[in-house]
Amino acid sequence: MTTHTSHRAAAAPVQRAAQLMGVVFLLVGVLGFIPGITTDYGSMEFASHESGAELLGLFQVSILHNLVHLAYGLAGLALARTAGGAYSYLLVGGAVYLVLWVYGLSVGHDSDANFVPLNTADDWLHFALGIAMIGLALALGRRRPTRTGAER
Repeated sequence: MTTHTSHRAAAAPVQRAAQLMGVVFLLVGVLGFIPGITTDYGSMEFASHESGAELLGLFQVSILHNLVHLAYGLAGLALARTAGGAYSYLLVGGAVYLVLWVYGLSVGHDSDANFVPLNTADDWLHFALGIAMIGLALALGRRRPTRTGAER
């Protein structure tokens, strides 16, 4: 009788963090397309500050905004396959969110430049996500998986 053992290493903590962020972004992207969870769903635009739809009645969304969340989620899951990819996703993704935070604060909410669209709640959520993602990358990215006695 032959037994098969898996030599797949356990996911590093940074990989699990990237997976979690990926799942959260996927969930948010999907929820943005569900009437009721997204208020004023009928007023959703593809990309415009005039989109009146709000996820949970708080975060202004558009079709583009939801698609970006879905893409960010898929990227997180794909890059979480390796510790290096997960680290890069969290670090670079967090930096992108901080840039988006500054962008949201800089453009007027009624400006044509606010094409995503973003409102004040989005701006501060982007700040929190940026800090959290960078913090996770820095806190978890330098850890090395420990070896078991059998692997040494």
